[in-house]
Amino acid sequence: MLSDVTTPQDLDDRFRETLAALPAAERRRDPAHPVTDDAPLTGAQVLDLFDAQVTSRQLDLAGRWLRSFGEGFYTIGSAGHEGNAAVAAALRPTDPALLHYRSGAFYCLRAAQVAAGPTLATDSAPSAVRARTVDLDQDAVRARTADPDQDAVRARTVDLDQDAVRARIADPDQDADRARTAGSERSADSESTVDSASTRDPEPTADPQVSDSEPPGTESTSATGAANGFAAYADAARDVLRGMAASSLEPIAGGRHKVFGRADLAIVPTTSTIASHLPRAVGMGLAVERLRRMDSAGRRTGAGVRVGSGAGATHAPWPPDAIVVCSFGDASVNHASATAAFNTAGWYDHAGLRIPVLFVCEDNGLGISVRSPEGWVEATLRAKPGIRYFSADGADPVRTYEVAAEAAAWVRRNRRPAVLHLRTVRLMGHAGADAESAYRSPAELAEDLDRDPVAATARLLVDAGVATGEELLARYDETGWQVRRLAEEVLGEPKLASAADVVSALAPRRPVRVARAVADAAARASGPGAGARAEAFGGKPPELAGPMTLAQSINAALADGMLDHPQMALFGEDVAAKGGVYGVTKGLRDRFGAARVFDTLLDETSVLGLGLGAGLAGMLPVPEIQYLAYLHNAEDQLRGEAATMRFFSQGAFRNPMVVRVAGLAYQEGFGGHFHNDNSVAVLRDVPGLVVAVPARPDDAAPMLRTCLASAAVDGSVCVFLEPIALYHTRDLYTDGDGEWLAGYPEPGGWVAGHVPIGRARVYRVGSADDLTIITFGNGVRMSLRAAAVLAEEGVGTRVVDLRWLAPLPVADIIRESSATGRVLVVDETRRSGGVGEGVIAALVDAGYVGAARRVAAVDSFVPLGPAARHVLVSAEAITDGARTLLAR
Repeated sequence: MLSDVTTPQDLDDRFRETLAALPAAERRRDPAHPVTDDAPLTGAQVLDLFDAQVTSRQLDLAGRWLRSFGEGFYTIGSAGHEGNAAVAAALRPTDPALLHYRSGAFYCLRAAQVAAGPTLATDSAPSAVRARTVDLDQDAVRARTADPDQDAVRARTVDLDQDAVRARIADPDQDADRARTAGSERSADSESTVDSASTRDPEPTADPQVSDSEPPGTESTSATGAANGFAAYADAARDVLRGMAASSLEPIAGGRHKVFGRADLAIVPTTSTIASHLPRAVGMGLAVERLRRMDSAGRRTGAGVRVGSGAGATHAPWPPDAIVVCSFGDASVNHASATAAFNTAGWYDHAGLRIPVLFVCEDNGLGISVRSPEGWVEATLRAKPGIRYFSADGADPVRTYEVAAEAAAWVRRNRRPAVLHLRTVRLMGHAGADAESAYRSPAELAEDLDRDPVAATARLLVDAGVATGEELLARYDETGWQVRRLAEEVLGEPKLASAADVVSALAPRRPVRVARAVADAAARASGPGAGARAEAFGGKPPELAGPMTLAQSINAALADGMLDHPQMALFGEDVAAKGGVYGVTKGLRDRFGAARVFDTLLDETSVLGLGLGAGLAGMLPVPEIQYLAYLHNAEDQLRGEAATMRFFSQGAFRNPMVVRVAGLAYQEGFGGHFHNDNSVAVLRDVPGLVVAVPARPDDAAPMLRTCLASAAVDGSVCVFLEPIALYHTRDLYTDGDGEWLAGYPEPGGWVAGHVPIGRARVYRVGSADDLTIITFGNGVRMSLRAAAVLAEEGVGTRVVDLRWLAPLPVADIIRESSATGRVLVVDETRRSGGVGEGVIAALVDAGYVGAARRVAAVDSFVPLGPAARHVLVSAEAITDGARTLLAR
């Protein structure tokens, strides 16, 4: 029944029937020549697309098979979207890609391109888009059929660059000259140069288009040819199957999730969060272009994408003229993250800055069961200012390739954003449990089946005389057999066996290396970089400027960071021209230039997305979120994108970043909950995220240096939460005492003053034997004032400044609490979901048996004006809480 045709069995049956019904062409066409008279692709190249599409289709079927007996854990497939293989063919394998979960055929073709290796390159120019073609040596074909893993014998390739292809069709002898010309005109970045004469097409017959007899290599269109061709797709198929089966041997996520990603393919893994990767793609485009324009003096050797982890890690920067490609579904165009990404790309384009990003919207008309209104996606994409629109039908492989190549060339040449609207269909539903018959009519399902892109590619090959339906069916079956064989192999592979295995890739901490990085920075600042440092500070380094406020200390530490990290960039709303709304970044643009300190548009999702992309591209981004309250509408960029990158790539990719956030409460004369937000629970809930809260100037600078070093060394994502009310505070106990100011240490003192992640600071007041107050941020100043009052009453207090909210300094908490047996937790965040809950839990988990009490803010938003005092913690409340605890 038509209502059932999207089940795996019926889709397979329908495809077989379609191929069996295709009439053979009157004459066979040499696969080495254009598939049709005016096509930019040869028959062999279309066979390549077919192989990628079939591999993807068979993987979808295998996923359903694995799920049927409980060994498959992911069934969202790419069936109906296989036209994206032609998009991959139109790009370079070195163009970084962030793929939608239905871009399976793209992944397969990209893997085959890379597997072909430099021996198959038709020229050394990186812009040549390459694909395998069938091997015309029948003995080699038979040898590989006997041993499918023998990849040494590979197919000839042809340049898929449109101009080169057309020229070669007109005059094949021009190939070598064209390859050399292309190589001289394009980037000299490529290191692999191959004699193009060795990979040129064979001389054409008298009639290069068709022949009455079967041309050499006809066998390669059959099952034997499929066995030959599948070798280039075997790694990709194994990758995907391992992801479906949650195998710990899966090469990118290690069994943590089924994602498309591999560092050697320049494919960056993305999560399933709708459209959350689009802002990152824009950031990658901005960073690629900025790094391309930087001269060698402005970029440290080796800066780029970090591949691997540990001592053996290497850097592999994308080519300077690379473009970023990012695919997504049609329903995603409605998501706020997508809107932010499109708007940011267009905003920068309007401002004259370049963002070389190709957005690819794979439009099947559905978001699970919700239809995209007819014409809505096209109207939406066409209306995006600053983004050029291209469209193609994914069921037409030749036209899709032509349009994708045109779009990619336009983006690469102009360094501007474009969108390719690729119309697709969805076969087999959203996922394995999706019963499409509940919301789609039989006629609609049948219409989609008629537009099956794999069948369309098969039809093109048969009509052109490149293959028969029987031969293509043999390739389909051979690929299916190979995929099933691999699926059976991965079933026996190990799974993640413990919690330690799961979290091992999450956020590695190497404190010794971080400390060494701080020491190295100090040595550079006082040694070879001393002159540049003196010039940057106008001859008066900050250590000679006298006692500083928190804001001044952060400013000086940012300047030192910019001097030590040439790839560091500071950006956000109002940070450049104005110097920040509180003056924290004042003067930095003048010192380091607009390319490294710049204002962004007013959108926190885009600010973080720019940081994510910049970090991935090799920069050290330091974005600013103007107020903590404004982070919440963009928090998924931290949770779903930043914190998961190492988790889903086992360290193959990372996005080092230090996010500065002005936050917390207690501003006087300026307020409301948007500017006095005390909600940090969402930050502490993100696994692997580092959350720092400096209270004093003499902590701010070393903590910021630690965050920058940790980002550079370990790829950490750090949130540097700066208490607004303490920015310009000067006094502690009485007006004019200046005890909240502190000097800035000279580089020689950076090592001694180093603050490791997760280490608290302890202040001892009086005997320090009676009470332990555990706090952070504004609570430090209030607790010290309260401790002074208690000291007059004979109570000795130790005040513990947590400094780090994630990870909490648990060892310090336990040690200082056990020293007195009485703990007062002073939490300026809310009682429910506040930091205090974590502190109390740590005490309980450690078996603490002393007395404990909390003083926390009321579960309320912070109101305007004097009313705020009713819901926030005060020094008086701390004193009263301490007395109550001591009275027990």
